[in-house]
Amino acid sequence: MHRTSPATGKPAHNGLIVQGLGKDYGKTRVLDDISFDVRPGEVLALLGENGAGKSTIANIIAGVIAKTQGEMTLNGRSYAPAHPKDAIARGIRLIHQEIRLLPELSVAENIFVGFLKMKNARIDTREMERQTQIQLSRLGLDISPKTRVKRLSVAAQQQVEIAKSLTLNADLLILDEPTTALGIKEVDRLFACVEALKAEGVSFIYISHRLDEIARIADRVVVFRDGTLVAVHETAQIPIKTLVTEMVGRTIDRLFPARANPQADTMLEVEHLSCASGAFRDISFSLRAGEVLGIAGIVGAGRSELVRALYGAEPAHTGTLALEGRPLAIRSVRDALQAGVVLVPEDRKQQALVVDQTIGENVALGNSDKISRYGFCLPRWRDGFCHAAISAVGLKGSPAQTVGSLSGGNQQKVVIAKWIARNPRVLILDEPTRGIDMGARAAIYAMIHRLARKGMAVIVVSSDLDEVIGLSHRVMVLAHGACQGILPAGCANRISVMALMTR
Repeated sequence: MHRTSPATGKPAHNGLIVQGLGKDYGKTRVLDDISFDVRPGEVLALLGENGAGKSTIANIIAGVIAKTQGEMTLNGRSYAPAHPKDAIARGIRLIHQEIRLLPELSVAENIFVGFLKMKNARIDTREMERQTQIQLSRLGLDISPKTRVKRLSVAAQQQVEIAKSLTLNADLLILDEPTTALGIKEVDRLFACVEALKAEGVSFIYISHRLDEIARIADRVVVFRDGTLVAVHETAQIPIKTLVTEMVGRTIDRLFPARANPQADTMLEVEHLSCASGAFRDISFSLRAGEVLGIAGIVGAGRSELVRALYGAEPAHTGTLALEGRPLAIRSVRDALQAGVVLVPEDRKQQALVVDQTIGENVALGNSDKISRYGFCLPRWRDGFCHAAISAVGLKGSPAQTVGSLSGGNQQKVVIAKWIARNPRVLILDEPTRGIDMGARAAIYAMIHRLARKGMAVIVVSSDLDEVIGLSHRVMVLAHGACQGILPAGCANRISVMALMTR
């Protein structure tokens, strides 16, 4: 255990100490009596389901929102930021899940936005680039400070965010879901960066739904549920089953449902499919009714490009498709929808939802042909259709509720509800549980297998190896745009899949 002050009983160190933190929105209490500390040079993991209070705590610490009660100290002094600039001035910075860089500006310009270096009443570009290069080298990032951000990978952009924090002399970084858009190699680079900064005394608050990462990167773990702190672990070497039970308040004995046997009939046949950009080439596979086919591969392997081609969003250049034995030409999304092929994309907010509109409006947007007659849509048709759609996916909420007010898991259910209401033959899910807590994951996994048992053919693309292996009857592994092999469930494990992914 850490040292405490004899006088106060509080942790005695120069890090961040949170005591009795609470937050109310009107009469609703979202945080209640939260106490923990972050020590110099450590990674403290914050775990909990969506809505447990993790982001609220992070935003209070970062000065984005104000606390209702409690106190914080930083380096032995009272800490109560009224604005993010106050937090930055004290060495604390929040790096959001959605990267907030300006793509048309250079790396150096992004790092110094709002804090431009001036010399003789002019912007001192040379000095900004010099200081930027120091931080990039510190992170082992081999790019020029003059490079435009839009040319960088997501992983590199994330490290630019960290470099910006270091340039502003941050010694406590809050990372909110930092690996959701990263592949295995990019995660390795991020973790190496974190370890190097820890050695220099930089601290981290690490928020993630990927529990397999916690034992690897964190030193200690704090678990939240329903706005309260339920556990503080002095080590991160905690069984995942224990953490899940603490997070959801119940035991999840089996996260992945038992697989039912697929039907004998072939639903989809893909022969020698290639795209003009070269993102994938010569892909062939078949998919039976009631089968779940997983697609694994590192970022850049061609996974998303392949499923977008099957959906008509980025039509293939060569190759053939057949659906239930009949030739299928998909040149547009309209062609795919009419054939009964639907896609739940990896970025639900940008590609699948209108978050300012209601659940009912979002479901209706994908099904205008189902709820209108002769160009007219009666409210009772729409409402009845939407009620049935959201009930089918177990979504708690009314059609009149705004999508932006929902948790990530329920937003994903809206997308799935919209498409399965069309009774598709082939359901494609690209990163179906990205940014979703364990409870919502279990519900989506059960839904996938429920649909498969009804004869729907399902394709699941995921960067989470446990997910793609646990869900699938077979796993197709892509690397460098080519299929490296298709493994049956009995042969698919982390070692065999990784061996093919890294060819």
